[in-house]
Amino acid sequence: MAQLQISTKSEKPAEKPVEKPAEQWGNGLEFLFSCISLSVGLGNIWRFPYIAFQNGGGTFVIPYLIALLVIGRPVYYLEISLGQFTGRGVVKAFDMAPLLKGVAVGQVLATAASITYYSSIMALTLRFLLASFGSHLPWSSCWESWGTDCHDGNAQNSSGKMSPAQLYFEREILHELPNIDNGLGLPNWQLVACLAVAWLVIGGVLIRGIKSSGKAAYFLGVFPYVVLLILLLRAVTLPGAIDGIIYFFKPQWRELLNPLVWYAAVTQVFFSLAICFGTLITYASYNNFNRNVYNDIVIITTMDSCSSIIAGCITFGILGNLARETGNTDIGSVVKGGAGLAFISYPEAIAKFEYVPQASAAPWAWDPAFCASSGINSAYGPLPFGNWPADWRFWALL
Repeated sequence: MAQLQISTKSEKPAEKPVEKPAEQWGNGLEFLFSCISLSVGLGNIWRFPYIAFQNGGGTFVIPYLIALLVIGRPVYYLEISLGQFTGRGVVKAFDMAPLLKGVAVGQVLATAASITYYSSIMALTLRFLLASFGSHLPWSSCWESWGTDCHDGNAQNSSGKMSPAQLYFEREILHELPNIDNGLGLPNWQLVACLAVAWLVIGGVLIRGIKSSGKAAYFLGVFPYVVLLILLLRAVTLPGAIDGIIYFFKPQWRELLNPLVWYAAVTQVFFSLAICFGTLITYASYNNFNRNVYNDIVIITTMDSCSSIIAGCITFGILGNLARETGNTDIGSVVKGGAGLAFISYPEAIAKFEYVPQASAAPWAWDPAFCASSGINSAYGPLPFGNWPADWRFWALL
């Protein structure tokens, strides 16, 4: 009995595993600027102008603002609150409602899919950035290989022709063909190289998690606005720009009864604010539990809508100028709409700078900055179970 008592006393009590404190943002500004750089990006600068262009300009702005206030801001608040309350990634946050875990997994898959085209858009902007380092901007004048399809700014002989910026984008960047009778051809090595760089940039910023992306957000959330305001000042001073801006804000009241316009507005709000992608839940999980995020949400959603309006003014101001140069009275038909609209209007604005346009074009760096802010920050969406990069379950999902 004595020996049994001695052996019992000699045993040490089992030590509890020490829990590693959860990673958090360095300060509140890092969270704010990261959310701004996530929400204010491709959805505003690239997608909003061409969606507005397709839906009648001012006709689209009204339902967009209504959807932003009625749907966008409340859902944004809900996702931030959910992530901050649970302190978990997007899938684990839905442990409180297991029936909705399928929704969480769907958000992860949607984010993974969106990253692929974010990177592709970023590759296009990098291609423009490299082209801007020459002594002459290649999209500022007509090329001989374009033949008679290009107009030189003379309204008398420009009817039915395209601007140099549009032709440069379609023929020198995208290498569009009238048909595919001869096959798709080989990939363009320049775009492939730019795409590889885009992925390297995203991976380089993400490699250390929020410690690096939080610091990068200071640049990604501020610098694009500087160049955006410069482009706005130049666009509104061009001849005919006021006609395009009026077209942008003047609604066609009958179109407000078109459900497709409202559908496009709601879709744009979700895309622009990056809600229901799971990224905001993951971001908020790094917040202090007691942080009051209401003011942050008001600031973020307001800047998001203002950025969209500014981008729309730039784009439609350029369209108004192109309409005057080509003698076209219908601004809605001055260029081909679609996803490439921003890659026509912004280079056109840059080419209009009279002194050292390369200084404004380098900042095609501004567009990679916007794309990077969306791509880099959205890449946090697929962190479903825990914090980057330690949780092996994240890698298993990929």
